[in-house]
Amino acid sequence: MAVLLKVAELSRSTFYYQVKALGVEDKDAGLKARIRAVYERHKGRYGYRRITAALRQAGERVNHKTVQRLMQILGLKSLVRPKKYRSYQGQMHATVPNLLARQFLAEQPNQKWVTDVTEFNVRGEKLYLSPVMDLYNGEIVAYQTSPHPHFELVGTMLRKALAKLDGPQRPVLHSDQGWQYQMPAYRRALTEHGLAQSMSRKGNCLDNAAMESFFGTLKTEFFYLNPFTSIEQLQTGIRRYIHYYNHQRIKLKLKGLSPVQYRTQAFAA
Repeated sequence: MAVLLKVAELSRSTFYYQVKALGVEDKDAGLKARIRAVYERHKGRYGYRRITAALRQAGERVNHKTVQRLMQILGLKSLVRPKKYRSYQGQMHATVPNLLARQFLAEQPNQKWVTDVTEFNVRGEKLYLSPVMDLYNGEIVAYQTSPHPHFELVGTMLRKALAKLDGPQRPVLHSDQGWQYQMPAYRRALTEHGLAQSMSRKGNCLDNAAMESFFGTLKTEFFYLNPFTSIEQLQTGIRRYIHYYNHQRIKLKLKGLSPVQYRTQAFAA
């Protein structure tokens, strides 16, 4: 033993300390397993803050710094890419005021809605997504996908959204200055159902930042992380992701609840 310690240039006390340490059970083993389970369940989309919130929601009393430290030990890191805003530059034909005015908080469901269209590219084929988001809880109220950016994409989305309204609910519906939102059929549908139309100022993506943020989340947490071979496969994935986003994906600003959980708990009484 003495010869081996000399060759390894270790003192006897250091050697026996390491032997003892190897025999000590990892007190964080259970927490590490639960952290990994949350991380894998959400497919690497959660960083330490959301994993902490998910653990607390499950009844675990844990500090975010502890979760961050253990994730570093486990080599777990959020896989999402940085979000980017993309502004829309278009010609304004209809005179529509910016009623939303960047007031992205709503006190009740179906009080303020935002919408936009985003594009995906799969091996040279395009897919367009047109959703409506409720600013009360960030829930996607309705959406439509299409391989072509025809007006029917937005028209179908709008019909689905209007069908979700109950009684006297008449939200403000905000968009950018895209041509679809200036079409007479679109504006007529809003008027017939008593919705107030709001539009961003020309070329100012921050006026519709909430919708742009959702697109960034959708693409960084879903589209960029998965290989797609067809737009049909992408459509299926978008449907599943939006269900996940509404029902399972927690938001820190919603007290660690998903959009549907937040709405349901707030109005359970």
